[in-house]
Amino acid sequence: MAHIKPHRIKTISEFHRYNGLPNPEHPLISIVDYSTMYQNTSEDSDTLLLGYYAISLKRGVSKMFYGQQQYDFDEGLLCFMAPNQILRTNNNPNENKKRSGWLLLFHPDFLWATSLAQKIKQYEFFNYSVSEALFLSEKEEDILNNIIRNIRQEYHTNIDKFSQDIIISQIETLLNYSERFYQRQFITRKITNHQILDRLEKLLTHYFENDDLIKKGLPSVQYIADTLNISVSYLSGLLKALTGQSTQQHIHDKLIEKAKEKLSTTDLSVSEIAYELGFGHPQSFSKLFKTKTRLSPLEFRQSFS
Repeated sequence: MAHIKPHRIKTISEFHRYNGLPNPEHPLISIVDYSTMYQNTSEDSDTLLLGYYAISLKRGVSKMFYGQQQYDFDEGLLCFMAPNQILRTNNNPNENKKRSGWLLLFHPDFLWATSLAQKIKQYEFFNYSVSEALFLSEKEEDILNNIIRNIRQEYHTNIDKFSQDIIISQIETLLNYSERFYQRQFITRKITNHQILDRLEKLLTHYFENDDLIKKGLPSVQYIADTLNISVSYLSGLLKALTGQSTQQHIHDKLIEKAKEKLSTTDLSVSEIAYELGFGHPQSFSKLFKTKTRLSPLEFRQSFS
């Protein structure tokens, strides 16, 4: 696929012009109805680099991409984008009449000098890829639609000194509900999520049974996520919800499992085992082993004698 230079859209007003929409009523926040959006058909796809936050609830058959990953929006899905993330969409004029949903846009400047300006960075789903979008139940969708109606009603009325605080409060409520719904999704989408856990287990087993530890050292969380084709944040949230552990803890548990095997079934020294497990310094291995088991490697070995 040829590299497509992204079209940078810095402001919400630029976004409105680009999609054939009237000027926004507020320069720093807008709610767009997908059914009213003009779709640029001069290219087969649009690659956009947005300068603001975007939260999208979309229904329809359009396809959207993050990098090479693609997702069909054939049911209500909620996606999140932070400033300077790249979004690519397929253009199909036949889809214009089928699309529905809303798009909430707000510029980082709108959050200036508010508590949400810093707190918004804590919502990990802004780093999820589109394939990790939030599937909404009908009840959940109704809750978010009501919040959007409240925001729209507030900025349609006369702007006063209370408007910003009220709108930001509504945005924060939407984000908090979204976080709750993602936790629900981790639990209820059991087949998909347990497939990820199975793949994680097989990946770590293969990694630890080969020479990868000696050659590469311990696998990083980024390596694990990339190999599983999911984002680091999503993998972390999934594991925390299903197992109560972080990705790093899973890696360490597999390491300790392998260390126990070598300590109990071989005559290798602790230093040799540490080297085979990817540690440059035996002391680091011994410290981790004792933290995890409350025994030193030698104490563990002696328990079998």
